[in-house]
Amino acid sequence: MGQYKRLFLIADPAMRHSPALQRAVALAEASGAALHIAAFVEPFATLALLDKDTQKRVRENQLREHREWLADEAGLMRSKGIAVTTEVMWTHHSLKEILLHLTEMQPDLLIKDVEHEPVLKRVFVTPLDWHLLRESPVPVHLVGHLLHPLPRKVIAAVDTSWQEASSSGLNERIIQAANGLALQCDAELHLVHAYDLSSAYLADTRAGGASILVGEMREAKEEAFVALAESHGVPMERRHFMMGAPISVLADFVRHSQVDVIVMGTTQRRGLNTLIGSTTEHVLYQVPCSVLAVRA
Repeated sequence: MGQYKRLFLIADPAMRHSPALQRAVALAEASGAALHIAAFVEPFATLALLDKDTQKRVRENQLREHREWLADEAGLMRSKGIAVTTEVMWTHHSLKEILLHLTEMQPDLLIKDVEHEPVLKRVFVTPLDWHLLRESPVPVHLVGHLLHPLPRKVIAAVDTSWQEASSSGLNERIIQAANGLALQCDAELHLVHAYDLSSAYLADTRAGGASILVGEMREAKEEAFVALAESHGVPMERRHFMMGAPISVLADFVRHSQVDVIVMGTTQRRGLNTLIGSTTEHVLYQVPCSVLAVRA
């Protein structure tokens, strides 16, 4: 029985055979899920400077070109037995349209290519990918570097020391999403927890004490991690409890272990946190793999 019934792919008109398209086709073929592909075409910045007739011709030409491309792709998918539908929409507000589609369709998974936005631009404009991580009502699969169309190694990145992750059931949702993907793809499932005790160590040092408190904190974190792993039947060799800055630790682990997908949690953010971004949001630009994000 397939883990997914309905998949929703946001096609990038500029990337005809993108990693996200390959991943969506592979998952649909493996699971038997229906696949809906939508391309949201936004007008380029200088279009408004053209006269009305020219604007209309440009819009119609772009829409026709993208519809023909998706029709060709859909024909190839149907020859593989995939139930696929397509649409192309001209819009000034892609995020709004995507969220409306998600609300109406309620797919099991939203699939999209990662957009690598420059750091300076992210300071002033929140990337679309970040908006989707924060606001999507369904799991978001942002596909970056593609080792295999179907993932072979999936890791669930949990945080047993963050109380909200446990009380909200976020850790459980992360593991369930990772396990579902791994089962569908016959992939290895690993459980990872990266923790950083540097602030506690510095505070302990300033107080003139030894590192006893830090050691106790580490032991408590590891016990909670082991208990979580045991409850989900994760084998010892697939448990990874590592110390260091989470983003750097996760990036190194993904790189050295040839991970296909890292599954993480995300929450809605307010105030200054919306500018800083979450660990999951920054991981998008650090890890050489794809990210599957689930909401608390």
